Amino acid sequence: MLRWIIFIIVYLVLGFYTLQAIKAGTRYPWVHYAFIAISLLVLGNFIYQFTFGATDGRVLSRPKSYALGFLLTVVTFKIITVVFLLSEDLFRLLSGFYQKVFGIDKTFTFPERRRFLSLIAMGIAAVPFGGLLYGMYKGKYNFKVLKYNLEFDDLPDAFDGYQITQISDVHSGSFDNREKIVYAIDLINKQKSDVLLFTGDLVNNKAEEMHPWKELFSTLEAKDGKFSILGNHDYGDYVDWNTEEEKAENLEDLKKLQKEIGFDLLLNDSRYLTKGNDKIALIGVENWGRGGFKKAGDLKKATKNIQKNDFKILLSHDPSHWEDKVLHDDDHYHLTLSGHTHGMQFGIEIPGWIKWSPVKWRYKYWAGIYQELGQYINVNRGFGFLGYPGRVGIWPEITVITLKKRI
Repeated sequence: MLRWIIFIIVYLVLGFYTLQAIKAGTRYPWVHYAFIAISLLVLGNFIYQFTFGATDGRVLSRPKSYALGFLLTVVTFKIITVVFLLSEDLFRLLSGFYQKVFGIDKTFTFPERRRFLSLIAMGIAAVPFGGLLYGMYKGKYNFKVLKYNLEFDDLPDAFDGYQITQISDVHSGSFDNREKIVYAIDLINKQKSDVLLFTGDLVNNKAEEMHPWKELFSTLEAKDGKFSILGNHDYGDYVDWNTEEEKAENLEDLKKLQKEIGFDLLLNDSRYLTKGNDKIALIGVENWGRGGFKKAGDLKKATKNIQKNDFKILLSHDPSHWEDKVLHDDDHYHLTLSGHTHGMQFGIEIPGWIKWSPVKWRYKYWAGIYQELGQYINVNRGFGFLGYPGRVGIWPEITVITLKKRI
């Protein structure tokens, strides 16, 4: 309860301060009242969804997700505006003291807030405000196909030009537009890759979230098969289950769903992809993550039927596994495919110029291709979304990787 009280007080103080900028920027009372109304509606909806309206425990349902998204949008606008106002008020305070000490009139006067600075503050704050709204409306379904060519000295000859499509972090429980998902599935199939690899988090929490989408995802095509692993959300660890048996049943239901979709689920296991007399090893581990995440991934178990000198592709949901375990393993893993980070669903990417997201402060390898010690990893930015119901700058990704023999 104390946390709620502190949160509400801070939110209202930010709102009051921002209102001063709005009043300085425009004299129309309806604008002031509209800001107050929107601010209170967003706060009220957030409180309701996470208290009285919360019938799903810790599960971040769609209504909760949107309540969080709208709150984040309004708070971001307020914080940026307030930062500018504080700098302006500091100047006004110093100006008032200067007039009192050195001015002709020794009385202290607080100079009036300058209108143009209030307009500049709100103009700058409007950029992320509009971006976050766009991310919820359009950005979350702004699917991008990212293509890479990766060269290897020891790639088996028959696999020169072999094409892989990777998707990750579907989070089907967040979907709210079937037409957009139909488009994305069609976009995946248009790549006509040899193999399709899915690197975990099919659902947010429960297997039932995938039921409305099962038939659609079963239309995914790849001539050499579709393979998958589990992500941290697939285990149901973020739900207050009535019993452990209920949780275990949910996981079994999810595994059955993957099979019905046509995925060959690799649970610390391996398969060989063959072309003529050549083969490459496909290895899939269960989730292994740093910082409190489940550590069920077992490289030794997964590779028990694999030869040391095989060309290896590893599916591992969390890129921290690659950094902490895979890179320095006795075996050489030529290519690891991961997801998990979502690129935080927020950032700035201009190819060849800038690639930034706050998630880089937690994950060293957070999006795209990296190479260390002669081994590659691709961290897919994710197909779906979770938490904030949108994406800004970090768009949903379909990765297409072509393996090439280095000449």
